[in-house]
Amino acid sequence: MRRLRRLLRKRALRWDERVCVIEGPDLIDTALASAVEFEALYVDRSSLGDPDVGALCERATAVGVRTFVLEAGVLDKVADAQTPQPVLAAVHFDVKALTALLGEGLVLVLHNVRDPGNAGTIIRSADASGASAVVLSGESVDPFNPKTLRASAGSVFHVPLVVAPLEETLEYFRGLGVRSIATVVRGGASYRTVDLSGDCVVVIGNESAGLDDASVALCDEKMTIEMAGRSESLNAGVAASLIAFEALNQRSGTTTA
Repeated sequence: MRRLRRLLRKRALRWDERVCVIEGPDLIDTALASAVEFEALYVDRSSLGDPDVGALCERATAVGVRTFVLEAGVLDKVADAQTPQPVLAAVHFDVKALTALLGEGLVLVLHNVRDPGNAGTIIRSADASGASAVVLSGESVDPFNPKTLRASAGSVFHVPLVVAPLEETLEYFRGLGVRSIATVVRGGASYRTVDLSGDCVVVIGNESAGLDDASVALCDEKMTIEMAGRSESLNAGVAASLIAFEALNQRSGTTTA
């Protein structure tokens, strides 16, 4: 149990071992369906009477996942979630090399996105909209942070994830002939008129400060989401989601621009 607590709390240990902890039946079910490699499954004994938990244990056992039944209350001392879950698992995660990406479709780059909820939301929207990859650069949050995992609703197991410096990332895609677009609060072309139907990289900045001038200068184009109200800017997760689905609409020929 001590190791599980450390995996939940220490990024360095997660990355050294390439193992993270996922909590709750829904996230674990998604991992099983995605053929993620499990290290082990841990179940609160008091939850064994729950049909959903029982069915989950049966599915895990059927594919060879080691399952440990723990005395009531033990998982409560380990779990990260405010509402402790009756089941959690340690699973291996996969991170792609930058050079494994082919530069096809939409690639979302999160630069200095520190909020786990925002990062998880963006990864989930990338998955739902058919984006080809998500790259995390700068001081972005760990995508396998327990809060990010929950916010992604399992999409971290579906979308190729890369961790790489911003400049290196943009140079790599430029070498593939893929254009890059910086998101800015004002002064860019409307996101509805920018061509997102082909291969492109869109860079999303920090929640409070956005992209700094130096980062914007690294990109080929600038793009803005117009706002009618008095808000200074959009939440990073909302902004990235709007752009991801605008790209999907354009690829599908259903854009309303």
